[in-house]
Order: sequence, then structure tokens, then C-alpha cells
Amino acid sequence: MSKSLLRSACLSLSGILLVGLTACGSLDRASQSAIGLVTPYKIDIVQGNFVSREQAAALKEGMSRMQVRDILGTPLLTSIFHADRWDYVFTFKRQGAEPQARRVTVFFQGDVLSKVEADALPSEAEFVASLDSGRKSGKVPVLEMSPERLAATAAAPQDAPARPLTPPPASYPPLENSAN
Repeated sequence: MSKSLLRSACLSLSGILLVGLTACGSLDRASQSAIGLVTPYKIDIVQGNFVSREQAAALKEGMSRMQVRDILGTPLLTSIFHADRWDYVFTFKRQGAEPQARRVTVFFQGDVLSKVEADALPSEAEFVASLDSGRKSGKVPVLEMSPERLAATAAAPQDAPARPLTPPPASYPPLENSAN
């Protein structure tokens, strides 16, 4: 083989490799831009205790811990270092929307409510509307605690006997059928 033939073969092979590598780079850019058009589905993340404006308004100084628990539910955060403080934290993250975060903190002196600190809270209807934008306005699902029961709980005497907690069952049913 002559030197000129060997040189032209090497140049041709180098040219083919260079074109092949360039094609791979442009293919990669095209595939990346196509992938950028498709976004994965992200679920809504709702965490914590939602406290409505109506629930916070039902709290009155001098209520017992049980009355507060009946209105707001079990607090998300309790600390052994701050036994006279309950924190109700709520976060809501939805794809394409700004995350929401709200906090309600209740303070006790002994067993009596002394102070409530809360962020700006939505009403029950406003919160339901924010969860489902496709829902027809004015249609609010049935709440667990009716306004009458909420008012009765707030008006109950503070030294009312505490409701006994139901103990968990001694045993649970099996998760799987053991007969195979």
C-alpha cells in the first residue's frame, strides 16, 4: 500500500468518526429537549393537622387540654421540653403551585389554655376549594364536627371529666390468609 493511499484512508476514517461523534451529540441534545417537554406526575402532598379559621375562633382562654384536643385534634408536635405547648403544623405541596405552610401553637398554664398563636387561616370552605379546583363552588363536604357540636364543645365546662381513651385491641387479625 502506498503512503498516499494509507493517508487518505486514515483521513477518511477520521472524518467518519468525527461525523459520527457530532451526530451523537446532536442526537443527545434532541433527546434531552424532547424529554424536557414531558414532565412526570407528582402527587399532592398533604401533611399535618389542618386547622380552620372556625376551629381557631372556637378556642377560648381557660379551656382544658381535653377541650382543645376535641376542637383541634391531637397535636402534630408535642415536646417533653415544652410540656405547656402544642404545635399544629400543616403543609400542602401541589405540582405547579406555591407550597402552603400554616402553624397554630397553643400554650397552657398547667391544664388551662392561656394563649393561641396562629398564622392566617382559611375557612373550611376556602380550604376545600383550594384542594379541588374542579369542584363546584358552594359544595362543601360534610364535616366531622358540625358547627353545633363545635359550639357545644367550646361551651362545655372546663372541669368536665376527661373521656377515657379506648385501649388498642389485644391482638389484630392476620394480614394474610395462612391456609395455602
